[in-house]
Amino acid sequence: MNFQIDHNSRLPLHVQVEDLIRNLLTLPEYANGALLPKEVELANQLGVSRSTIRQAANKLEHEGLLKRKKGVGTTAAPQKVLETSLDHWYSFTQEMKERGIIVNNLFVKAEFVPANPKIALFFNINEGREVLKLSKLKGTDNDPIVYFESYFHPRIGLTKEEDFEIPLYSMLEAKYGVKVVRSSENIKAILASEIAPMLQISKNEPVLYRERYVYDPGNRPIEFNVGYYRSDKFTYSIDIKKSS
Repeated sequence: MNFQIDHNSRLPLHVQVEDLIRNLLTLPEYANGALLPKEVELANQLGVSRSTIRQAANKLEHEGLLKRKKGVGTTAAPQKVLETSLDHWYSFTQEMKERGIIVNNLFVKAEFVPANPKIALFFNINEGREVLKLSKLKGTDNDPIVYFESYFHPRIGLTKEEDFEIPLYSMLEAKYGVKVVRSSENIKAILASEIAPMLQISKNEPVLYRERYVYDPGNRPIEFNVGYYRSDKFTYSIDIKKSS
């Protein structure tokens, strides 16, 4: 494994470190729970500052790929993260259509909002910088199924006036030349709480909560998306094949 930094590259150091750590996590010893090298060890080995190592590790921790324990160290997080190839990745509407279910946009809103700490970290922008937020409620007739919130990196140049009724990623590629090639996802069950009125359920009912981190071919962040799925209306199915 080529474990070194190209200090002459135009790719930021923290992005290179992030990619190196991603590769480390694929090695059997770390996938099976071995402690990753300490920050100071990585910094000395790669010739970068500890803050650069920490910035990369923070991003991977937010994605759910790393687990830190004070006084112990850093390990690969338990495998609850789904890596999805976008070669076979459909929009929710398209996927439901293929299953014979017609879903509509019951609510659509685009607005600029200040980036919170989590979004700012993922996009590597200043906290509070304005980003485009797209909110969509999807369902059949007036029966909601899922509520999405998407946040887009400001470098794309999306405006509130886009036609968000058409497939999003097709529009990004056709109009802005932005190609989406990879996503990582975190999925867990939570109580509906404040999202309950939107989904027309009680606050104590469970919903499936999904975070999606979307990247372009250069591994640059494109979109941070969260989805709240009604558990009585939607099942998230995963087809896993055993490797030979």
